[in-house]
Amino acid sequence: MARVITILNQKGGVGKTTTVVNLGAYLAYFQKKTLVVDLDPQANATLALGVRHAERETVYHALTGEIDVKSAVRATSLAHLDIVPSSQNLSGALVELLELPDRNERLRNVLDPLRDEYDFILIDLGPSLNILTLNGLMASDEVLIPVQCEYFSLEGIHQLLETVDLVRKNLGHDIRISGALLTMYDKREKLSREMAREIRKRFPYKVYDIEIPQSVALAESPSFKRPVMLHAPQSSGAMAYEALAREFLGLREEPARDAYDFSKYAPEEVKSAPAPETKIFGEPEDFPEPFLLIDFTLENPDE
Repeated sequence: MARVITILNQKGGVGKTTTVVNLGAYLAYFQKKTLVVDLDPQANATLALGVRHAERETVYHALTGEIDVKSAVRATSLAHLDIVPSSQNLSGALVELLELPDRNERLRNVLDPLRDEYDFILIDLGPSLNILTLNGLMASDEVLIPVQCEYFSLEGIHQLLETVDLVRKNLGHDIRISGALLTMYDKREKLSREMAREIRKRFPYKVYDIEIPQSVALAESPSFKRPVMLHAPQSSGAMAYEALAREFLGLREEPARDAYDFSKYAPEEVKSAPAPETKIFGEPEDFPEPFLLIDFTLENPDE
């Protein structure tokens, strides 16, 4: 049976989707069959993994009973890593699910047929608390909490733990806290170090040993529609998520990094694809609207 894990923080911009995509990639690298479930209407995990899907074969259509969830599962560019994609249609589920008698258990019922096919199922949620959040929590065995090393994230932890406790008490689901993951950590900044120390001191559950650093490679890899291990495997962000996966799986031995051949874990069409040029944004045709380039040059530098 798969371990079903929701990656959740009610604060936005703390690295939830980044963690789902890259932890999932490294679990797959370590030969663990992994499924990402994109339960965020923004569909960032779907975009970050470069998955093209049929218009009516998404997690929304599985939740509403229009299709069987197995027909919505899509392979990614990494072997052993699949995804149930999202789309903006999922915003409609916020209203539609409220009218159903099993509204809080829809996702759990949808995912039950897949639990025997995977080792891990990772659920990516948006930053708000709504019916989709409750579905993610009710479908999960445990919660992994990314926490940015800054003050407001520290203040938000208490509210998040209260939410999980309400699910336990009011909905009768014995979900556990897998642990907290420190993200966007900058060891050069005193505040970042102090916040990390305070979180490790005050958080009542496990805090993972590894801190996920601020990393250009992590920030730009979604624009290449691939996890960081296929974009910049030697970057600090890639090494951090590899270390997280090792800690997650209880693996202690260090890799022979110079012997890595990440391409062998990708399907044939990805192996033969040319490596992308070093750039932060994609090609102009990748964007439906033209970029607005803002000139921040001051007319009067003294102002």
